[in-house]
Amino acid sequence: MTRSLRFPDGFLWGAATAAYQIEGSPLADGAGPSIWERFAHTPGLMADGDTGDIACDHYRRHAEDVRLMQALGLTSYRFSIAWSRVLPEGTGRVNAKGLDFYARLVDDLLEHGITPNVTLFHWDLPAALDDRGGWLNRDSADWFAEYAQVMFRALDDRVPLWTTLNEPWVVVDGGYLRGTIAPGHRNLYEAPRVTHNLLRASGAAVAAYRAEGRHRIGVVFNLEPKYPASTRQEDRDATRRAHAYMNTQFTDPVLRGVYPEALAALYGAAWPDFPAADLECIRQPVDFVGINYYTRQVVRDDPTQPPLRAAGVPQRQRTHTETGWEVYEQGLIDTLLWFRDRYGTVPVYLTENGAAFYDPPQAAGPVVEDPLRVDYLERHLKTLRRAIDAGVDVRGYYAWSLLDNLEWSLGFAKRFGLYHVDFSTQRRTPKRSALRYAQIIASHGAALDEA
Repeated sequence: MTRSLRFPDGFLWGAATAAYQIEGSPLADGAGPSIWERFAHTPGLMADGDTGDIACDHYRRHAEDVRLMQALGLTSYRFSIAWSRVLPEGTGRVNAKGLDFYARLVDDLLEHGITPNVTLFHWDLPAALDDRGGWLNRDSADWFAEYAQVMFRALDDRVPLWTTLNEPWVVVDGGYLRGTIAPGHRNLYEAPRVTHNLLRASGAAVAAYRAEGRHRIGVVFNLEPKYPASTRQEDRDATRRAHAYMNTQFTDPVLRGVYPEALAALYGAAWPDFPAADLECIRQPVDFVGINYYTRQVVRDDPTQPPLRAAGVPQRQRTHTETGWEVYEQGLIDTLLWFRDRYGTVPVYLTENGAAFYDPPQAAGPVVEDPLRVDYLERHLKTLRRAIDAGVDVRGYYAWSLLDNLEWSLGFAKRFGLYHVDFSTQRRTPKRSALRYAQIIASHGAALDEA
């Protein structure tokens, strides 16, 4: 007999977004600039000169977007707070109008039966704090804890799920090592210091929540499984380096209180000697971990690529998304099983999963056909169900993303949304993937049996 793909009772069905990618109006109503406001307005850094000045205009259209969530049948919505909208200088004075925006959004979600899942930091550090050194400044942990307390006191009576950081690896690799995202630095010596201060900040926020929060708090990592390109020892060693750099550099300190030994050799002279007391602060017990999964990497040894001395090998025979990522759903269960085996029975949410495929700039009809995204969604949800059957404690799934949006420095051309957005008119149109996701949600996953 074929088993049903129905998901466990209480499983959350969600979609996710990030503030700078969708809100627009970044300086409205007393908000301060973020590092993304600066980065996006620096010539040559953004594809096609795109910015988040308007984005999806969610700041003014959030009520309409909540109705779209209700039409999908979402039971949860994961979104981030724009730190400088609430604290224009990053610390100190609270901007009441900015805080009120998020309070109204939370209230609207609850009125529609949608559980808010709030991310405190999704890459948009206040520019005023960047002027003080940003994540390179040890005081950043205190800044973040202060900001977190403001949000907890304002919304914890209505928000049951909080996450501290989203994808710290991307902040470190893109923002401080390669310069592809804000703040645009390229410095090997900065990267490990930023990792450490981000994790200290997360720990400080968790500690602050324990003092006055009443629900659950966790942290979100993007995890990408690494597979050797061959059986050669050099490729296996390169794979271990890549895994330590992208994955365990962040998960081990939070969940085990140590950094992987491979990092000292990988960074060389750039690796600092961190105080043991810092690791105790980082290892604050979390209630859950969010995992963002998109693709895998097949790795070969490549001494010309510092600091990893490794490179990815394209798998040309497989489907790839518009961002060049291989569609490989087996990597999802491999990642979840590895995480369970290494860290035990920590509850998990799949906090991002999705794909950018080509969608036209304007929608020609009432539905945008996106068969590759439908296939991606079904494949990954079936694989997620297998992971649950294998004993991984997965509590929810969040599709990335609710709307087509600003894909950071890649601009508006890479469309991940369940809803198509015509950026010239702000018209939202459901894609076939949205309708399919609604069927899956309504059946609690049982509709996947028909796929």
